[in-house]
Amino acid sequence: MADVARRANVAVSTVSYALNGTRPVAKATAERIRKAMDELGYRPNALARGLASKRSRNVALIFPMLERGLGLTEMEFVSAAAETAGDLGYHLVLWSTPLGDTDLLTKLTRQGLVDGVVIMEVHLEDARIEMLRRNGVPFCMIGRTGDNRDDPFADIDFESTVRDAVAHLAGLGHRSVGFVNHSQRSFDTGYGPSVRAARAFEEAAAAAGLHGFSRFCDDSPAAGREIWRDITAAEPGVTGLIVMNERASAGVLAAILQQGGRVPEDYSVLSVASSARVSEMTYPPLTTYHPPAAELGRLGVQVLIDRLEGREVPLVQQLIPCRLVLRDSTGPAARPHGAGS
Repeated sequence: MADVARRANVAVSTVSYALNGTRPVAKATAERIRKAMDELGYRPNALARGLASKRSRNVALIFPMLERGLGLTEMEFVSAAAETAGDLGYHLVLWSTPLGDTDLLTKLTRQGLVDGVVIMEVHLEDARIEMLRRNGVPFCMIGRTGDNRDDPFADIDFESTVRDAVAHLAGLGHRSVGFVNHSQRSFDTGYGPSVRAARAFEEAAAAAGLHGFSRFCDDSPAAGREIWRDITAAEPGVTGLIVMNERASAGVLAAILQQGGRVPEDYSVLSVASSARVSEMTYPPLTTYHPPAAELGRLGVQVLIDRLEGREVPLVQQLIPCRLVLRDSTGPAARPHGAGS
């Protein structure tokens, strides 16, 4: 850096400002510095710059793989978060630390590898959030706990989305509607989307005067096929189904077709929080409530970096509903199956 400063006839600190963007540098001066760097073959070392500034300019996206792994919808969050970090002069790293391993997360955050973290797959009672609060690590949640205090978050508005999904099927004349959630384990451990969506479905179905019932389902096509066989055995009058389990939805559709059912003539299937790319892979293409994945990924990183840069901005606690995308899997209710003549 000293060699670059001598060749460009500027102070070393001016080279530092030009590289780090910590202070404005005149355009002509910045051009002289760039030319000197090219002539000398100088490339700034990110680790050395981090040591000097005590900032890594890295942020971590914490995504515990859980039982679902990282699917296409989750990748929309990750891709948008990485792009936003890059646009703001940061690098994004993905840490798949186990959900309950706060010791590992503590060690990682104390090593100075990242300046802050974005947390995904948030539970109502989340030990990771407590640890970050306690250790003073800057963070933002994509999701939210049961007690958000003054913590920043951006999340899907699952309550309003599920209410809208129930209203959509009710408006098509469906009177017996099921809800396929994530696994029993996800619900029991307090996974926010599972708990909030289950409550919202129960309340919305009751308010609409529907016969509503719920099932937990592991996150796989095989589990989706099995849950549909269970539903048709226990609920022969069903005509509408809301599925908030992306991997199970393909199995549900396959099981309906294997049993000789037609979608949407006999059964309407509506997928909640499923990406367009996944929905277009099924037959028939699924009507979905498409999640604002890219928007949430961008917002989570933007809010975190605003905090890291010390910007005086209002506390962000934002809920964004999913958007209805009509395709071929929903239609007017047929005569309930199993009804008498």
